[in-house]
Amino acid sequence: MAVLVNKNSRVIVQGFTGSEGTFHAQQMIEYGTNVVGGVTPGKGGQKHLERPVFNTVYDAVKDVQANVSIIFVPPAFAADAIMESADAGIEVIICITEGIPVKDMMYAKEYLKGKKSRLIGPNCPGVITPGEAKVGIMPGFVFKPGRVGIVSKSGTLTYEASDQIVKAGLGISTAIGIGGDPIIGTPTREAVELLMEDEGTDAIVMIGEIGGNYETIAAEYIKSTGNKKPVIGFIAGQTAPKGRRMGHAGAIIGGKDDTAQAKMEIMSKCGIHVVHSPADIGATVVKVLSQVQSS
Repeated sequence: MAVLVNKNSRVIVQGFTGSEGTFHAQQMIEYGTNVVGGVTPGKGGQKHLERPVFNTVYDAVKDVQANVSIIFVPPAFAADAIMESADAGIEVIICITEGIPVKDMMYAKEYLKGKKSRLIGPNCPGVITPGEAKVGIMPGFVFKPGRVGIVSKSGTLTYEASDQIVKAGLGISTAIGIGGDPIIGTPTREAVELLMEDEGTDAIVMIGEIGGNYETIAAEYIKSTGNKKPVIGFIAGQTAPKGRRMGHAGAIIGGKDDTAQAKMEIMSKCGIHVVHSPADIGATVVKVLSQVQSS
């Protein structure tokens, strides 16, 4: 089982013929992802990487039955690209673009209401279901198939967690990089819920960071399930000073509940297995799963 993307996903690349789109589309194709084409306005009818290029997402949906889109479009045009995909009926929209103006994302987020599309990102590494589909910029070799799901605001910590889990003899069901911007399509709680309901996921690693309340909302949801599956949590930015942006645009401590310490305390109270160092993620997953299996 998997969530969001799998071997049957029919993926198109928006910004297909640009340098970023070309490079990462090639990587996805080599991984085995079913990339069925791409979109670059004005270049419809051409071939690129032996795939058809379309002028619009609508044309790609009509001609090659695309249902997943990954966006490598410059920040000024990326929100329009998101809305175009939603309008064309794309089911999963993954936006890699960083630096989209907040005002643009406010429009895009509102536009998505009532649509069947789910947005992942922006400013994210994408989604990978190991052995089936890599729709993103993550190094595919780090991920091996298994039954541990990952939800993360951080791209690099997603790779680090997966590497530890794989080296510990386990594997990944689906890893979801939700993005680090203030306004994103799928917050932590919704991504965790997808994995909580997935029959192919036995445990979840939830990686958050300072700023906002996504992790605390997710923790309350996890508690409400009766801790149906074990969740291992880590919050980045434990030494960050108040008011200082650390890395992601959304990682700014606004109030006392935005700090790493406050989030970690809430997570612990909700039954999440909190680690204080990213180096302990893999070992903690192994420990927790062994306790669950022996009980």
